[in-house]
Amino acid sequence: MAEPIRYHRRLQIKRWIHSLITSHQALLTLLWITAFTLIVLWQKNSIYRLAIFGRASPRPIPKLRPFAFNLTDFGGVGDGVTLNTEAFERAVAAISKLGKKGGGQLNVQAGLWLTAPFNLTSHMTLFLAENAVILGIDNEKYWPLMPPLPSYGYGRELPGPRYGSLIHGQNLKDIVITGNNGTINGQGQAWWKKRRQKLLKHTRGPLVQIMWSSDIYISDITLRDSPFWTLHPYDCKNVTIKNVTILAPVSDAPNTDGIDPDSCESMVIEDCYISVGDDGIAIKSGWDQYGIAYGRPSTNILIRNLVVRSTVSAGISIGSEMSGGISDITVENLHVWNSRRAVRIKTSAGRGGYVQNITYKNLTLDNVRVGIVIKTNYNEHPDEGYNPEALPVLKDISFTGIHGQGIRIPVRIYGSKEIPVRNVTFRDLMVGITYKKKHIFQCSFVEGRTIGRIFPRPCENLDQYDEQGKLIKRSTSQSQNTTDTDYDI
Repeated sequence: MAEPIRYHRRLQIKRWIHSLITSHQALLTLLWITAFTLIVLWQKNSIYRLAIFGRASPRPIPKLRPFAFNLTDFGGVGDGVTLNTEAFERAVAAISKLGKKGGGQLNVQAGLWLTAPFNLTSHMTLFLAENAVILGIDNEKYWPLMPPLPSYGYGRELPGPRYGSLIHGQNLKDIVITGNNGTINGQGQAWWKKRRQKLLKHTRGPLVQIMWSSDIYISDITLRDSPFWTLHPYDCKNVTIKNVTILAPVSDAPNTDGIDPDSCESMVIEDCYISVGDDGIAIKSGWDQYGIAYGRPSTNILIRNLVVRSTVSAGISIGSEMSGGISDITVENLHVWNSRRAVRIKTSAGRGGYVQNITYKNLTLDNVRVGIVIKTNYNEHPDEGYNPEALPVLKDISFTGIHGQGIRIPVRIYGSKEIPVRNVTFRDLMVGITYKKKHIFQCSFVEGRTIGRIFPRPCENLDQYDEQGKLIKRSTSQSQNTTDTDYDI
């Protein structure tokens, strides 16, 4: 009798242990699933928080489209003579019907594809193969007229309508322009000549202009010889421009800016080569009273890893049209060579707006006439209706790691009594200068500091600190109105 009882107890214990293990496995499994879910949610929320509160960062490379077409499918002929405008329009119309299915890709094969301006559509990839060249027809009669930009008023160059861009898009989402370094060529020579001869009746158009759009990715192409500004994102969000080459003659190619972020938010420009006839990059946000009324700032823009040349203007400019405000801009790892200016901020009375929270890091200047320029009397206005009492605010601008050789004037900051430049910081500025003149640092109505070693010697308007943050020398009030003092080394 005792043996069956012991057996029964052992069987109960085994069942209890099995039940315990089974329940623990279920519990552990439940805990593991819960923990995994929390981690995924945390990562998702972290990415979301970074997207909202962080600086602009590169967006992922876009996915392949589910549908792809060749331009030849729509009657395109790449002989450099046949006009392909209708082929592009038919292709875009076909892709516009595929948005709910993920969109489509238009492949432009090797060849010379002459065209008048055409529009893009949402959820579209324009892919330029190696040795593919889209050629803009150089007869302005084929270029449509558009209303002036609302933040510029009457027109940028001439009153009234403006010419559209060769490749254009409005109110779009999910746009990709990429390729195997194919080219979009605006054939701007005829435009530049007519502009010099004053034969044009309207403001010239950009090469590529995308307006009021989001989620834009432009990479691995060459843009050259634009009639006017080359790449102009206007009031756009979430823009990435990567591995793009932008070319125009460095002289006699007027206003051929490389990239003009205009009232744009959350943008990355990286790994580009730009050599043009005006500013390499010019960040803008509207012109005088029209920009103030439009009220769209350019903000959260990261520019890095660029090689830029501009013999007429500057490698990177902010303004002069900045009336909607410009803030939270980072420029880093920039090489400017054989240029008139390296980086410049330009504005004037009447602009209103602000330029603030601007960071420059690791700039290499090679044979540049003036390294750093801040100018507050760039008096070009759209019309007589601007308010001269609308004064811009310039503050919180820092320069760290500025090096190079062959610099004539390393720093020129001309604030004014009405528009002082406040809270400017220089740290680790060491450049080799030319000795044709004694102008070294030039400063007026600027407040700020230098930290650590600065060569050549900074102007007296700035407080001087050592590397540990200890004040060495306070600026004197008498030096704040210095307008053009020569400083020896």
